Amino acid sequence: MPPYTIVYFPVQGRCEAMRMLLADQDQSWKEEVVMLDSWYQSPLKASCLYGQLPKFQDGDLTLYQSNAILRHLGRSFGLYGKDQQEAALVDMVNDGVEDIRSKYIALIYTNYEAGKNDYVKALPTHLKPFETLLSQNKGGQAFIVGDQISFADYNLLDLLLTHKVLAPSCLDAFPLLSAYVSRLSGRPKVKAFLASPDHVNRPINANGKQ
Repeated sequence: MPPYTIVYFPVQGRCEAMRMLLADQDQSWKEEVVMLDSWYQSPLKASCLYGQLPKFQDGDLTLYQSNAILRHLGRSFGLYGKDQQEAALVDMVNDGVEDIRSKYIALIYTNYEAGKNDYVKALPTHLKPFETLLSQNKGGQAFIVGDQISFADYNLLDLLLTHKVLAPSCLDAFPLLSAYVSRLSGRPKVKAFLASPDHVNRPINANGKQ
């Protein structure tokens, strides 16, 4: 039995970054898929600590909150920077990713038709800090922090891939970010994951908008 179980809806959503991380770290995991139409009346919802998914099992440890899960995996696999200073920067990057992800989720589920144009226009302002961070780290030729991959890299990569679907030209003004996406997507295990039927056939969001 795989040591990890992801309990989530049949979408990429907030779990694709952790799936990508596990795949790249050569880990196996089990998926327990929860259908949306049964979720709201299910005993599972009532049993979840915050009444929401994802739920993540690591042996006898049960975790909720996607960013807490990513940080746990970061600690488990040495994906949290080489020292305390880098760890602080990794946390900062991950919080920056969460800021954009929250805006994206609000757009997708509450204001897609009316808000998409304004969202895409504002996107360069939100992406620029990541381009700046890359430029300050080995000229943008490495990872977002330091010289080894971190859990924040997987989260940022997932966010950027999602936004390239929403706005295909969104990285055109950011050569370092664009190269970063190509570089990380080309890591053999990440490339295999992104090409896998599980990833390709899993919708990004639950309402079909992307």
